[in-house]
Amino acid sequence: MSQDRRLDVLRAIVQDYVETREPVGSRILVERHSLGVSPATIRNDMAALEEEGLIAQPHTSAGRVPTDKGYRLFVDQISTLKPLSMAERRAIQSLLDGAVDLDDVVERTVRLLAQLTHQVAVVQYPSLRRSALRHLELVPLSPQRLLVVIITDTGRVEQRSVETAAEIDPGVIAELRARLNVICAGRRLPAISHTLASLPEQFAPEHRPLVEAVADVLVDTLRLETEERIVMAGTANLARSDLDFTRTIGPVLEALEEQVVMLRLFSEMEEDAVAVRIGAENHHEGLAEASVVTSIYGGAAPSEGVARLGVLGPTRMDYPGTMAAVRAVARYISRILAG
Repeated sequence: MSQDRRLDVLRAIVQDYVETREPVGSRILVERHSLGVSPATIRNDMAALEEEGLIAQPHTSAGRVPTDKGYRLFVDQISTLKPLSMAERRAIQSLLDGAVDLDDVVERTVRLLAQLTHQVAVVQYPSLRRSALRHLELVPLSPQRLLVVIITDTGRVEQRSVETAAEIDPGVIAELRARLNVICAGRRLPAISHTLASLPEQFAPEHRPLVEAVADVLVDTLRLETEERIVMAGTANLARSDLDFTRTIGPVLEALEEQVVMLRLFSEMEEDAVAVRIGAENHHEGLAEASVVTSIYGGAAPSEGVARLGVLGPTRMDYPGTMAAVRAVARYISRILAG
């Protein structure tokens, strides 16, 4: 059997099953696809695909449906993603261009992804550990209390307060603010902690406790694990796909509600332009019948990204269309954050 023809038959089965939700038989393949061989040859090809575990027969006298292994081979064979339509590109631009801050960008992005893919959309907030500092501000709140404002290049803002035993000198605040912005601006946050360690030595002994307190607050903020969070939209889309799950969608919904599950899954995804996990590849029982398509955003290359966005849906998914939408939205939001 020709390897290329076998892939053509598998591709046709995946496409038809995604479109119709009905098991695909050899007669349907002959009628809908120009495979250039007889029905008997196609039946032989389907038997070989089934033997390899790429397709399965859900019940006697039925056609075949793709397995997780079959979907994986199908996805791995997608060499190029089709561009989005002009209408889809306009929808992305019109919705995201009106965003006023990071929270607005994230909220608009998650709604847009759910609309484009008809799946559950998930957007992770930019990670502090993968962001660069744009500006740092020190704001006196009282003679002995200081507000530290951290603004990252992704538009994320974190605020921390510092209490001191001695009265704060305005001149020291101005000098400390200037020094911090010089040594920290444009640098990834994890790298800043090494520079901050030697900063107190640059000030007079009586001012070092304040400098040390501010430096400690910055380092503690950068080390925070609890700041990771995600936003979701389109759960109703999952409910409309209930027939695609042999069990109920309850386990999937429970996994979505536990943000730690999705954050762990996002952290395990490959740093590709578009990464796909199918069924059991998700390593979570509740997601055994679901697929996740993600992309990293916020950097010129995946390794420079600051967070992930993506969609979750049943394994019976329009993979080419979903992958194209996820990639396009990730690229657009990256340009917004870079601007």
